[in-house]
Amino acid sequence: MHHPLGRHHLPGRRLVVDRADLDAVARQLGRPPRAVLEIAYRCPNGEPGVVKTAPRLPDGTPFPTLYYLTHPLLTAAASRLESSGLMKEMTQRLAADPSLSAAYRRAHASYLAERDAIDPLGTTSSAGGMPNRVKCLHVLIAHSLAKGRGVNPLGDEALAILAGEPAMAGILVPGQWAGTAGA
Repeated sequence: MHHPLGRHHLPGRRLVVDRADLDAVARQLGRPPRAVLEIAYRCPNGEPGVVKTAPRLPDGTPFPTLYYLTHPLLTAAASRLESSGLMKEMTQRLAADPSLSAAYRRAHASYLAERDAIDPLGTTSSAGGMPNRVKCLHVLIAHSLAKGRGVNPLGDEALAILAGEPAMAGILVPGQWAGTAGA
């Protein structure tokens, strides 16, 4: 069953996403959201910040991005970090730091397990470049916001950088991400 604002029927699951939230996400994205299962992170100001999406779009197309960053201030901030060279630096640290690499592999395994519990895609690819590189900070930030501090070390680091920005007031929980910045 396809709902025009993104509700998606999965056998055995009752999915209810508030219409006002779907409308807010549509405004944030500039288009109707697709396959939304829930609001995975809500900003302190009440706005949706991350949606959890079904692993398949309503037409059956695989969509491996389980957590999707929707808030425009967060997406713009993630883009700024990406253009700063942070992803390259993080990828280099993954290769050099076995502890960081192990934590990132655990984040990848957790992401896959959660996605596959909803609808297995038959792939070991997760999202954002996990587990060996960083290719999309939007995904890593969304994963950290949805699951909380301590699950995705590089998402946590990116959020620690963003947490101090005045534009993030009302978007990120004050103090939640302090002290998680990397090397």
